[in-house]
Amino acid sequence: MAVRIEDYAMIGDCETAALVSKSGSIDWLCLPRFDSSACFAALLGSQDNGHWSITPRTPYSVRRSYVQDTLVLETEFVTDTGTVALLDFMPPRDGSSNIVRIVEGRLGKVELEIDLVMRFDYGRSVPWVSHDQEGRLTAVAGPYRLTLQSPVHLKGEDFHSKATVTVCEGERFPFTLIHSASHEQPPTAQDAEAALQQTVFFWRDFVSRVPDINSYTEIVKRSLITLKAMTYLPTGGIVAAVTTSLPEKIGGTRNWDYRYCWLRDATMTLMAFMNLGYLEEAAAWREWLMRTIAGTPEQMQIMYGVGGERHLPEWEVDWLTGYEGSLPVRVGNAAAGQFQLDVYGEVADALAQARRQGLAAHPRSPAISRVLLPFLEQAWRRPDEGIWEVRSGAAHFTHSKVMAWVAFDRAARLAKDFGADPEAVVRWRSVADEIHAEVCRNAYNERLGSFVQSYGSEALDASLLQIPLVGFLPPDDPRVVSTVEAIERGLVRDGLVLRYETAVSDDGLPGDEGAFLVCSFWLCDAFVLIGRYADAKRLYGRLASLCNDVGLLSEEYDPVNNRMLGNFPQAFSHIGLINTALNLARVEGPAEERSEKDDA
Repeated sequence: MAVRIEDYAMIGDCETAALVSKSGSIDWLCLPRFDSSACFAALLGSQDNGHWSITPRTPYSVRRSYVQDTLVLETEFVTDTGTVALLDFMPPRDGSSNIVRIVEGRLGKVELEIDLVMRFDYGRSVPWVSHDQEGRLTAVAGPYRLTLQSPVHLKGEDFHSKATVTVCEGERFPFTLIHSASHEQPPTAQDAEAALQQTVFFWRDFVSRVPDINSYTEIVKRSLITLKAMTYLPTGGIVAAVTTSLPEKIGGTRNWDYRYCWLRDATMTLMAFMNLGYLEEAAAWREWLMRTIAGTPEQMQIMYGVGGERHLPEWEVDWLTGYEGSLPVRVGNAAAGQFQLDVYGEVADALAQARRQGLAAHPRSPAISRVLLPFLEQAWRRPDEGIWEVRSGAAHFTHSKVMAWVAFDRAARLAKDFGADPEAVVRWRSVADEIHAEVCRNAYNERLGSFVQSYGSEALDASLLQIPLVGFLPPDDPRVVSTVEAIERGLVRDGLVLRYETAVSDDGLPGDEGAFLVCSFWLCDAFVLIGRYADAKRLYGRLASLCNDVGLLSEEYDPVNNRMLGNFPQAFSHIGLINTALNLARVEGPAEERSEKDDA
């Protein structure tokens, strides 16, 4: 029986992350990076594809939470004979990636069963496992090595490493699993107790700067910790999720690899960091962005690897059975090769918002404008695959055109930063006006009283909620208000917003999907802008209630079966939790800031 997505928690070291189930099993871990191959892949297959469980042998109940203001997970097992706690964490990296698990006896005694199944290459490669002269357990396959330092001796059994241990009140047993290259000397594990204190300090120091946000402070803290954990510290890139191929519908084929960095996340991520006062993190993300998009504008991609890698070929892992049988399991993402017009607007808007919040003008901004905007003057007329990365072919998507308008609008606003001459500014404003007129002419359906997904269609799309959020039209424009109302009528299911109706909009894929959660946050933000504060608070409360017991959100939600769907945890969802909370708590939040016409 597969573990429900919401029954996982995440631990990480800001370079990779692991998912831990309520039963104390680590079922997903890629090393050494978020997008490396998995050594624990039970999440997408079986236990024989790699996992590490520490679980009571007799029936138990579970209580779990993160240690306050940290990413240290505490799982407490209560049995008939006693209570034991399991502390799971990944210390900030110091040359190697470590997973530390500390078992603590709290009451009576509890017999635990340990099962360590180490596999490389997404669960396919069975390593050679042995005990070294220091008594450590080592697993080697090709370039990979895992080393377990433990006070408990694990024995081999059917290609598993197993042990049974009884833990009494007051006892603590530390286990440290270390990743290293197989050709190097085995690393020495950190002292587990010292690593725990170091990890607690790291996260509490990071989150200590979060300002008071009324009743939203704790949920914002948890989301900010989650975003930080999904940041690849060496470069500043932020992955969309730490998993691949968790399905958008159980048993379906809409299973994608999200362990990469999307440009369209740039503006909202920057605003989340900057509005909370985290300018260093915002600057690191902007630096990643500017390095990554360097080159010719026609080669700009919608997503990149955490180091800025461009080659992300999509292939299927045919030896994994998929989450609850949802196939295929994919690595890489073919959408990286799509033309998506909106990313140019996202880059321009990210630069504009960074300046608005006080970051110094980036020295490469003038050079980027000199090559990007002339290219975009021609490219904005082309159809594209759009924000939802459809695989049915290109179209003139409304959201894409709106974001092309954003690119020229923000360029005109940032003329001084770009070192632009007055004639260029006049031209940029002229192109923005031309795009604006075309969208209003071709994308608004009078009969429906709404903007539509693409020119000539009658389909609604949640991305249309971005129209007031980016300042394309003022919130009180009748066309904005009626579009919001049309989306409420046509795309809201069980209180959550769909991206679009898959039965109406051909996206080139079979089957259906859940509610893409960030779309509901956009509706919240639109409510704030048009003055419907009570509706915004009500919807935000509904969204916040979907977080699991440790405060994490996935990509999508199935409101019929009441379960999470899609990759997990999802950066877009946690960005929504932060920015919408700021919109609700402040006189002027990110939505107002982004939609304003004049520069600060």
